[in-house]
Amino acid sequence: MTFGEKLKEARKEAGLSQEQLAERITVSRSAIAKWETDKGMPDINNLKILSQVLGVSVDYLLDDDEKISFNEIKEAINPDDYVKTGKCRDKKDAVCMAKNKDADAIYALTRTKKMSKAEWLIDLAVMPGVVETLDQFKEIAGFYLVIKGNRQYLVKVTNEFITTNELADKVDIRRLELGDHKYKKLYQLI
Repeated sequence: MTFGEKLKEARKEAGLSQEQLAERITVSRSAIAKWETDKGMPDINNLKILSQVLGVSVDYLLDDDEKISFNEIKEAINPDDYVKTGKCRDKKDAVCMAKNKDADAIYALTRTKKMSKAEWLIDLAVMPGVVETLDQFKEIAGFYLVIKGNRQYLVKVTNEFITTNELADKVDIRRLELGDHKYKKLYQLI
């Protein structure tokens, strides 16, 4: 999606007309129309205000390769409150299954970092696998692709939270790349 398409979608999701959004950020309606048709870009100050008013990140608006929508739900959890049943291998699986009982499919995922050339060189020079290991320790979590009808969600379960992000575009589980990471299917829960 282009910047303009994302801006228009976020504005509609917020329930605002072009005029209402223009009033909130103190620009003309024609400026909003120009941005939404990709005939212009807001300056950095207006971009920050747009982000705040619409409840989306600046990264989301600017990144053409963004696959995660701005619909995110984060809920506090206690994994000890959940019981492993069926195909659950651990408490994180149990949390994901309990919170997504209406899912058509749930896939447990493994996540690896997409390394830049500099990171790849550091990894090679220091010790192969060190960058990936550091990335894993930075965020110890279970990752899942949840499918409900024609919607897909990336779910992250930590020891404190379950975070669910609706995916903006349908993804192929065999080639799932989001941001700085690649995801691969480990096993299917449902």
